[in-house]
Amino acid sequence: MAAADVSPPDEVPPEPPDRAHRSALLIVFLVVFIDLLGFGIVMPLLPRIAKHFLPGGEASPWAGPVIGSLMASFSAMQFIFAPIYGRISDRIGRRPILLLGLGTSVLFYILLGVGCMIGLQGDAQLGLILLFVARIGAGISGATIGTAQAVIADSTTPERRSRGMALIGAAFGIGFTFGPLIGYLGLALTDGNLAGPGFMAAGLSLLAFLLGVAILPETLRPGSEATHRRWLDWQGLRIVLDTPTLGLLILMYFMATFSFAMFEPTLVLLLDTPGLKLDEQRSFLVFTYVGLVLALAQGLLYRRLAAKWGETRFMLCGALLMVVGLAGIGWLTGMSEQADAASFSSLLLALLGVLAVAVTGFAFMTPSVQALISRRGDPTRQGEILGVNQSANAMARILGPPVGTSLYYATSTHMLPYLLGACLLLLVFGFTFRIREA
Repeated sequence: MAAADVSPPDEVPPEPPDRAHRSALLIVFLVVFIDLLGFGIVMPLLPRIAKHFLPGGEASPWAGPVIGSLMASFSAMQFIFAPIYGRISDRIGRRPILLLGLGTSVLFYILLGVGCMIGLQGDAQLGLILLFVARIGAGISGATIGTAQAVIADSTTPERRSRGMALIGAAFGIGFTFGPLIGYLGLALTDGNLAGPGFMAAGLSLLAFLLGVAILPETLRPGSEATHRRWLDWQGLRIVLDTPTLGLLILMYFMATFSFAMFEPTLVLLLDTPGLKLDEQRSFLVFTYVGLVLALAQGLLYRRLAAKWGETRFMLCGALLMVVGLAGIGWLTGMSEQADAASFSSLLLALLGVLAVAVTGFAFMTPSVQALISRRGDPTRQGEILGVNQSANAMARILGPPVGTSLYYATSTHMLPYLLGACLLLLVFGFTFRIREA
């Protein structure tokens, strides 16, 4: 099949008014926030799910595979559906796709709560099946982040694109911060009932959906030749990856996300090493701290400096910060395995410091890469291009946790996942010079 003509239209319609811009960006923020909110809510629930829904609880040989599959099913659906949604949004518009994602997320969060209720009432097998359906459905609903990025591309000038993409990073950090808080609040308000967090998340999704119906404008400009392409066209993936520097940028985004995805699950294991031995409540606060640093770094620091520094300088700085931070976490992991309770305070302070360095580096990397992908891609294929990039992000989050935990247990020092992440970011640092010269 011959490649579609992707030359931009001769006449570009005027930009939508500023008020429409603000409304669109607000809904984009809420879409990403709701997506990461669910991720943050579910993470603290997974050990409890294994305890209540599996014979033998956490000691069951199926606990690891079941928990891993619950996590992977969400990201797997995003990997499949993100480019499809992006292509459809290039044809029919961004608004219906984003509203579809928000509306269906309400249903699947309710199903998460119902599955927990049924499992706790005695039918563990049916409850577990419903939990898998809920997570698969939530992954399909949350696959609209690429479309949300396309809204930012529609609503910002190329010069302000990186600041717009940083909004997604801020929503990511805030969702990651408040997800565990809402999960634990839901447990507290329902006397430990696992259904509470799911129903709370459903309520927040419903609020975001109603706001979207009320104020979300359509940002796709009329006259785009992308409206004449098929919704599902695998040749489009090849076209995206063959575009100069675009494939390399997506690879760099994958490597950075993969490194971060290895770090997230192994942090739980690190907090339980002899030198730290944090209980569940204090471990939860560490994850809240990670999300807060991410939100502040992208929502405040990055957005203030984006116009002065430029994307490639942020990418260089972000890659180096991640190298230093991940290597530091690896070193502290080895130290904590050999330490005792007397060194708790110094180890914890050092960990909080290197976590801030690594997370700030990630906060600098991701919006910069996303902005460059958008700016260097065909303006008539923004949804498709950013959907492919979101699929790369989802694949990194599918592979990162099992690879990271396997490497963590491969040696007695548990340093391998952090050292691998640091090496990958060194490659990203080198690739950035090629991007800057292109």
